[in-house]
Amino acid sequence: MKTSEDVRKLCEEKQIRMIDFKMTDLNGRWRHLTIPVERFDDDIFVYGIGFDGSNYGYAPIEKSDMVFIPDPGTATVDPFAEIPTLTMCGNVCTIGDDKNLPFDQYPRNVALKAVEYMQEEQIADRMVIGPEFEFYLLDHVSYSVTPQKCSYSIDTRQAEWNSGIDNGQNNGYQVPYQGGYHAAAPQDVGYNLRSKMCMLLEEWGVKVKYHHHEVGGPGQMEIEVELGDMVEMADKTMIVKYVLKNAAAAEGRTVTFMPKPIHKEAGNGMHVHMLLMKDGAPIFYDKDGYSGLSDTAHYFIGGLLKHIASLCAFTNPSTNSFKRLVPGYEAPVTIGYATSNRSAVIRIPAYAKKPEAKRFELRNPDATANPYYAYSAILMAGLDGIKNKIDPREHGWGPFDCNLYSLSPEEQKKIQSLPRSMGEALEALENDHDYLTAGGVFPQRLIDIWLEKKKKELQEIEQIPSPSEFKYYYDL
Repeated sequence: MKTSEDVRKLCEEKQIRMIDFKMTDLNGRWRHLTIPVERFDDDIFVYGIGFDGSNYGYAPIEKSDMVFIPDPGTATVDPFAEIPTLTMCGNVCTIGDDKNLPFDQYPRNVALKAVEYMQEEQIADRMVIGPEFEFYLLDHVSYSVTPQKCSYSIDTRQAEWNSGIDNGQNNGYQVPYQGGYHAAAPQDVGYNLRSKMCMLLEEWGVKVKYHHHEVGGPGQMEIEVELGDMVEMADKTMIVKYVLKNAAAAEGRTVTFMPKPIHKEAGNGMHVHMLLMKDGAPIFYDKDGYSGLSDTAHYFIGGLLKHIASLCAFTNPSTNSFKRLVPGYEAPVTIGYATSNRSAVIRIPAYAKKPEAKRFELRNPDATANPYYAYSAILMAGLDGIKNKIDPREHGWGPFDCNLYSLSPEEQKKIQSLPRSMGEALEALENDHDYLTAGGVFPQRLIDIWLEKKKKELQEIEQIPSPSEFKYYYDL
């Protein structure tokens, strides 16, 4: 879809009755509003749809009127709507005297600005990324946070803790603790649903690389998608989360991308593979470089590692994020890079040997992130590394071709660590964000709002007594 006429033709072909517009709030959740197809006209692509931005977490109430401008290139039929519905995402503008202006805090606009900055600096034409989506597929979840009760409960039929149920219906095919990697049916009870999810994604234009059961025994899954341009992939990240959640709900189940929903089991990451292209050629490849990487790639890595602590404020923006970033669960805890090493925060896949496929992955992000902010922050950190020629080898950040988890305590002390809490990440962002505001990509106001919101969130969570505290301290 390129024009409003294309959209109208699709509506006629699919007998569309409603047009749905999906917008992204500050946290990275989709919100939406819907109009009858009869109200759809060309003016919507010029003047947009008005809404109250203050309820999305962006603007103060006295300047909250904004407009949403749909992007016809994102138009598709929503597979979960009972009434035939066409859905579109797009961009948000503020209302000016003469014309509407792109709202600089809106996530998609930030991502577009980051790519524009990269091109203006003549570093590259395209930022190509490929996220991996890890999630838990569960049968039940309940939680309560009230003054007199703080609890949660989850369950899934395949969990090892259900192996002792004696109700005449237990088939004994539970998955062992941390034993789910590539589990096959009948243990893999999510297999058919994952295939349905992948088919829905393909129909929406999201190309799937593969899907499989992950390490976590109580229903951890992974769907990995093919590489794509950064802004497009941020859109597709929102689509993936929407499709997976709704497909699970349609079968009476539930999906969570929480980084650490189950104690002592593998956490959910969103590893991000990345490479840069210029004039149609990859600029991360050098056959004579370490692991086939060019100096430019090393500088990009250097920028990521230099700013990794403040990056975590956008790539790991929840208190739960740091319950995943602990030793023993294939999640990174140290600042460094290496080939085929899942204990390093940056891993270079050994199997990616072709010049156009030569890349590395950042392993700390998780899907509680707003993908537009997270991917943009990653790009800005890497560009800063290229501009300032930050070589990770000169800073002692690797390459670490060893298991970093197995180092002695003395050796581990010599290696820098990722933030251990959301508070540490927010403090790092407060002190290190000039690379984000370069070129006006991240407005200072956005960073201020993010810090204020996340500090308030952190303070509230830290003040809530947890069940573990009752276990350890109640009888003292």
